[in-house]
Amino acid sequence: MIKLPAGLVKATFISRPNRFTVIAVRDGQRLTAFLADPGRLTELLQPGAELYLAPVPSRQGRKTALDVVLLRMGDTFISLDSRLPNRIFAAAFQAGRLEPFKNYRKLQAEVRAGASRLDFLLMAEERGGKPAREELPPCYVEVKSVTLVTDDKVALFPDAPTSRGSRHLRELMALLSEGYRAAVVFIIQREDAVSFAPNEATDPLFARTLGEAVAAGVEVYAYRCRITPAVAGLSDPLAIKLL
Repeated sequence: MIKLPAGLVKATFISRPNRFTVIAVRDGQRLTAFLADPGRLTELLQPGAELYLAPVPSRQGRKTALDVVLLRMGDTFISLDSRLPNRIFAAAFQAGRLEPFKNYRKLQAEVRAGASRLDFLLMAEERGGKPAREELPPCYVEVKSVTLVTDDKVALFPDAPTSRGSRHLRELMALLSEGYRAAVVFIIQREDAVSFAPNEATDPLFARTLGEAVAAGVEVYAYRCRITPAVAGLSDPLAIKLL
């Protein structure tokens, strides 16, 4: 589990003037907060939505004193920080909670692959530096943040067209052809999803490319998260529905 910032401030969403800025109100006071999620989030950021904001130290060049951390929809807390899934993945990996990658021991973040930078490279090395299993190739992993869940509890990615997402899938396919292992992991930043599917209606290219990646041998996993105002962490793996 990852601890979320202490001292969260509950506020009510008013508007989103640009991708990275949210206007909210608390006790009649207008607040401006940074939103670390460039997705559309239109199904979540509705007027009156309950937000949880974190005060942040003032830094040169920063225009806001608050970060958007969570949104509450009914009984469900949803993380609105697209940086968090990478931390969740790394923490779960270090704790040995990722069954598909259980034989890997070393994790390297932000690795160059072709024209892209992928999230992680996993290597099967024991702490003493000896190979854990000689036949286990290094594994490149791209992590994707998911917040969109339909009324029938299907998590969808993306919520806006993403040429970058399709490019990452093509890079994974290229790495696979070079003898590496390759995987994409969708982290659903909420606990109410029961399955995952590519969002064909929003981005048919990504949906099609994901199908091609799977056919080529790229592994696909999806996990939902336990999110509370105090902690966030990996919960259960989800069934994946491809085209």
